[in-house]
Amino acid sequence: MSELLDKAKNFVADKLANMKKPEASITDVDLGHVGRDGIQYDAKVSVTNPYSVSIPICEISYTLKSAGRVIASGTIPDPGSLKADDSTMLDVAVKVSHSILVSLVRDIGADWDIDYELELGLTMDLPLFGNFTIPLSQKGEIKLPTLKDLLF
Repeated sequence: MSELLDKAKNFVADKLANMKKPEASITDVDLGHVGRDGIQYDAKVSVTNPYSVSIPICEISYTLKSAGRVIASGTIPDPGSLKADDSTMLDVAVKVSHSILVSLVRDIGADWDIDYELELGLTMDLPLFGNFTIPLSQKGEIKLPTLKDLLF
């Protein structure tokens, strides 16, 4: 009897391990909005749902780093759901205060951009698995707006 239970456990564990899971990628990070309180950067994240039912996203956590320092971090609670058997494009708004940008003057002054590393965690509630987090990371450069960009 014990041998039969072990085989059943192994069978279920093998099926769960080989089950398809949602996949995600960061497709773009760009300047969003410039205001008195800071700058907003917009990250576009494409998430593919292989299941025939929609999946609720519990939260999106983010950390934006520049020059090895964290310049913004936070979470977006309950951003919606993933469409069934389809790709969903998520918008992640990351706000950076002007005071932090001032501390990055050395990096900005050289080429008028910010070298960044964006780390995201998409936590969703999957049937049979429970909460499942997809970690994402992307490095790149964000060009800052010039006075000409702001006025025209």
